[in-house]
Amino acid sequence: QVQLVESGGGLVQSGGSLRLSCAASGSIFSINRMGWYRQAPGKQRELVAHITRGASTDYADSVKGRFTISRDNAKNTVYLQMNSLKPEDTAVYYCNADVKTYSSRSYYSPYWGQGTQVTVSS
Repeated sequence: QVQLVESGGGLVQSGGSLRLSCAASGSIFSINRMGWYRQAPGKQRELVAHITRGASTDYADSVKGRFTISRDNAKNTVYLQMNSLKPEDTAVYYCNADVKTYSSRSYYSPYWGQGTQVTVSS
C-alpha cells in the first residue's frame, strides 16, 4: 500500500505565499505523474498542476504565473509553491500520484492524500 502525506497548508492574507509538500511512502516501485488538486466550497475538485518524472508540467489557467509545481524523485515528494494567493484559491488541496507498487508492477494506480486546508483572507 501507498500513503501520501500533505503538509504546509494554513491561513494567509491575499497576496501571501504558501508552500505545500506531499511525501509518498510505502510499497513504491515507481511513481509516474504527481499532482495537486483542490476542492473549494461549492465547486468540483479541479486540477491545479501536475508534473511528470521528467519534470514536464501543466497548470490550470487560474494559477499560471502564480503557482509552481516541482518534485524530488529521490524523496518521492512533490511540492506546490503558491504565490500571490487570492481568496478564490481557498480550498482543500489534495496530493495525487500515479504509483506502481512492488506487488503491482505492470501498471500505475492513482493514490490520494487526505488533503490540507488553504485559506486566503481578503
